[in-house]
Amino acid sequence: MAMKRICFLVDSIFTVGGVQRVTAVIAMQLAKDFDVSIVTFDRQEGVDVSLYGLGDAAIHFRFFSYPRVEGWKRIVCKVYGGLYVKSHSQSLWLSNLYARSSFPQPMRKALAQELKQGNYDVIVGVHAPLAARLATLRPYLAGVKLVGWIHNSFEALFGAASAYIGPERKRHYVYQFSKLDETVLLCQHDAESTLVPGCPSAGTSHRFLAVGRFSHRHKGFDLLIDAFRLFAQTHQDWSLDIVGEGPEEELYRSKIAAYGLEQRVFLHPFTTHIQDYYSQAQVYVLSSRWEGFGLVLVEAMAHGLPVVSSDLPTSQEIMGDFGIYFRNGCVDDLAAKLHEATLIDWSHQSVVAMSIARRFNVSAITEQWKQLLLK
Repeated sequence: MAMKRICFLVDSIFTVGGVQRVTAVIAMQLAKDFDVSIVTFDRQEGVDVSLYGLGDAAIHFRFFSYPRVEGWKRIVCKVYGGLYVKSHSQSLWLSNLYARSSFPQPMRKALAQELKQGNYDVIVGVHAPLAARLATLRPYLAGVKLVGWIHNSFEALFGAASAYIGPERKRHYVYQFSKLDETVLLCQHDAESTLVPGCPSAGTSHRFLAVGRFSHRHKGFDLLIDAFRLFAQTHQDWSLDIVGEGPEEELYRSKIAAYGLEQRVFLHPFTTHIQDYYSQAQVYVLSSRWEGFGLVLVEAMAHGLPVVSSDLPTSQEIMGDFGIYFRNGCVDDLAAKLHEATLIDWSHQSVVAMSIARRFNVSAITEQWKQLLLK
């Protein structure tokens, strides 16, 4: 019996990020039993296959870029897309028209041709926008199982308080995902720990740690810096490390300078040795305004770190009563919870943290993927 051919369609796999890391781990695990390819929009030049250990797995990489769309077509599509979003339409017909206008025919045909060349049995579109685009390719990919892997919980994507997509696009995504054979949303069982933990923290460093991309109004690092300023007024021996990169870096640096915290709040670039930061920290802080899933929480707890987190449903699902929760977006409450974290029985909480992290096993998740792919 021929080995099933599985394709992961991703925006990027050779850059640093949570989605990339999770995708790489699952793809590498599945490559032990399937013929796995990754089609990526990364540029081939300067690719580093050692990132996430991808060079150690039998994975085929294909690099794709869309053709240029003629100026007038691009303008027409952009105008219709804007009108659709403003209309708050609930119509399936208009949703389908929006799906095609936001993904013009030359781009659709080019991507469909690329995917057809692989003769794949299953194609997994990674992340909501790309999964929706994969859905529009259904007419071109007869007989191929199409899966959308959303990397968000249902609540984070479609919940009333969702900040991930606007209300005008929620119905659109529902319509488009219905064209896929399977749609995978995150729940507690998808919180696989995707890196081998380093040394457990000793819990004596008086260092808070936060990790994530410096993207606009997402990870809440601006709130964290504001809260740490309040906390620092009465706690002279604690510092804060924030590891990440992105467009809000200058905002964070300006806040740090304005508060005179240059010797207490430190920004660090992403690293493939992130375990070192977890091992040296004493408390992890998740200040996100929203999260698809708090993968970093599992990684932090695997190093024995207690966690201060915004009161997101996904954080509460992972940690239950273990987490120290603050009201999402409230700087004063976050500062108070930072103080609370300095008073806990750290040794006891560290043991609890590692026991929670052990619940999440990548082998179990891989088996679930195999069952889904073989259905």
